[in-house]
Amino acid sequence: MGDRLRVVDLARAAGVSTQQVRNYVETGLLPPVERTDSGYRVFTDVHADALTAARALAAGHGWPTAGAIMRAVHGGDLETALAVLDASHAELHRERGELAEVLAVLDTLITPENMPESPSADRGGLRIGEVAEAVGVRTPVLRLWEARGLLRPAREKSTGYRTYSASEARLARIVALLRRGDHPFAAIGPVLAELRTGKNPDRVRAVLAGRERELHRRSLTRLRGSAALDAYLERLGKTAR
Repeated sequence: MGDRLRVVDLARAAGVSTQQVRNYVETGLLPPVERTDSGYRVFTDVHADALTAARALAAGHGWPTAGAIMRAVHGGDLETALAVLDASHAELHRERGELAEVLAVLDTLITPENMPESPSADRGGLRIGEVAEAVGVRTPVLRLWEARGLLRPAREKSTGYRTYSASEARLARIVALLRRGDHPFAAIGPVLAELRTGKNPDRVRAVLAGRERELHRRSLTRLRGSAALDAYLERLGKTAR
């Protein structure tokens, strides 16, 4: 069962309130607690280890993912817990791949040859749905970016449909990447303006280098979360050695 702990001691060690600890139990972040004959909850060092694991996972993956993992563990569904963990790592890997792709095309992204002032459908322009699918957003998001002045699709004269040149589609990928990094529109606008003129690619590289550092930090934080989960699973006897 483990050594008994007071809820106040558990809360103080984690830097949260006693009510928050009780909420963690109710939502499955912590394992169920037994009660004394008088109705008091009985916490143990197992709950302390669970709280350490949950907070480490949340630091790297966010509370929704940490909650899904811990609830699966406490529900006896280790397969689901590991699947959720793998999916979160895969998402980070996808972001890293997208960043590498943007860096790879940065030198030739905007040139007079591949970025005409008014690309048209006659030159093989892409439709908004095609760009949205390639970038991984919904079409209303592309329209929002256009309204913000970030994208400049052309229009078919006969239908009025938006068309995107290859270069404009690449710009959409850059906007998506920076937005996933929580960069505000006010910061993205000047970067795209410099890309369009081709005068200062170093500024763009600096922004993307910052994104690389952030991905590296998140990767290390997620690694620590995985290590904490492994230690907790070993405590519960749920790992194969």
